[in-house]
Amino acid sequence: MVKLLGPDGNPIDASLLSKEMATPTTIGVRAVHHERVASGLTPERLAYVLHQAANGSARDYLTLAEEMEERYLHYASQVQTRRLAIEGVTPSVKAPEGVPAKIVDFVHELVADPGFHDATGLLTDGIAKGYAVIEPIWEYERGALRPVAYKWRDQRFFQFDPLTQSELRLAVDGSLEGEPLAKPTFLVHAPRTKAGIPIRRGFARAAAWAFLLQSFALKDWSAFAEIYGIPLRLGRYHAGASDSDKKALLRAVRDIASDAAAIIPQGMELEFVETKGQRGEAVFGSLLDYLDKQVSKLVVGQTMTADNGSSMAQAKVHNEVRLDIQRADGRQLANTVNRDHIEWAVAMNFGPQPVYPSVEYPVAEPEDTKALADGVAKLVPLGLRVSQTEIRTKFGLSEPGEKDELLTPPRSGQEVVAANDEPAPKAARLSAGDCRCPACGGTRTATLAADPAAEADELDELVADAMADWEEMVDPLLAPLREAVARASSFEELLAMMPQIAAEQDGTKLADALARLTAKARGLGDVKD
Repeated sequence: MVKLLGPDGNPIDASLLSKEMATPTTIGVRAVHHERVASGLTPERLAYVLHQAANGSARDYLTLAEEMEERYLHYASQVQTRRLAIEGVTPSVKAPEGVPAKIVDFVHELVADPGFHDATGLLTDGIAKGYAVIEPIWEYERGALRPVAYKWRDQRFFQFDPLTQSELRLAVDGSLEGEPLAKPTFLVHAPRTKAGIPIRRGFARAAAWAFLLQSFALKDWSAFAEIYGIPLRLGRYHAGASDSDKKALLRAVRDIASDAAAIIPQGMELEFVETKGQRGEAVFGSLLDYLDKQVSKLVVGQTMTADNGSSMAQAKVHNEVRLDIQRADGRQLANTVNRDHIEWAVAMNFGPQPVYPSVEYPVAEPEDTKALADGVAKLVPLGLRVSQTEIRTKFGLSEPGEKDELLTPPRSGQEVVAANDEPAPKAARLSAGDCRCPACGGTRTATLAADPAAEADELDELVADAMADWEEMVDPLLAPLREAVARASSFEELLAMMPQIAAEQDGTKLADALARLTAKARGLGDVKD
């Protein structure tokens, strides 16, 4: 039988890997049914619950933290925003130099498992409650020992050791110490949102006071609205009214609120008095709005994107704070996954390693694509070389396939402007092509062509014919000059070589072409006349 070793080199009891250790029970400390805490919560009761949690008895506190996400809607939305911000980041695998390829491939398979992604999403619950636990179930599959299931475990199934309040243990009936986690592969995520013992790190502890206050404010506002939201019904009876008449009037005043109909004795009056209930919104509404903003600051670190922001610029500044929190959450989650899962999985399958692959949750900086596009458009014509792959990545565009229909620039480019700022003739419009001028680094070619919108005439064809072999005509004139520039060591030496350059230049082809074009142009002119 193969002997399994952990990252520290110590042997592992293989029988524990496929055994569920933290299973729920019908009764006892791991029962799935719990007493309610939020109902009828008072300041004294809340203070007691938080005090007991700090002393090691966190059952009621964890129940309250769960109920808060069901009863306090704003808090629930902010917790969900915080959790999904990191759960939505795609994990990546980083392989240090020297790690065998088979180990890297194995870690990639672990991370690509949908069950792993769901498990890490559940671990983010520890951000609010202080810690979260996942129990993987291991079996041999496809030639390796790997998790076949990831079991979420209720935080109330565990407790911390009484001495340090930092070592998580399995809750056992009748035991104050708890049972050490014999299974070495529990994923225990205890985020460090603040200093202190894990149970005091979750922001649910601070949000509990906001939950209590908003519960009172919402209850009082409901009572206020019930009283002042309905007009006051005022009945008037005459001086000689009998007791039975008075009772009938009182009954009519009471019933008209629900039945919208009533009868009263003759001679009596029924009046509706309008009340002003806006003071409730000013008092209770402002208090609830204040509490919601404080919860937003506590959970996501800002209010501009969570509540009503005053401007887009301020919202962008506040969003930077959220990115810092998201990066910190990603680093802490990656530390948990690498410590409690990746290293154990690699060690059990390939033996202890000097270095291990690691999982990261990279949070990308938001890109201002408009500013990027404007900058590239200005710098590329000046000679800046930019990778197309990098630009596609910035804009989220994929590499086009061979059969994909591509977007291309229009065939007609900008108009060539003459010295007098008048547009050049249609035949001299610059078409969209490549240019070989020095500013473009020799990557494009420029050609003069007729405007596609206009019909080509004989003059356009003459120009196109002349420009077809312009390089062949001009090269004999420029070749001696290029060679002289390459040989000359100074400008004075180049000036001294100019007579020799002029003698070596051959303008025969250019002269013949100009003569031929002149004759054609003259003939076309005579025909036009």
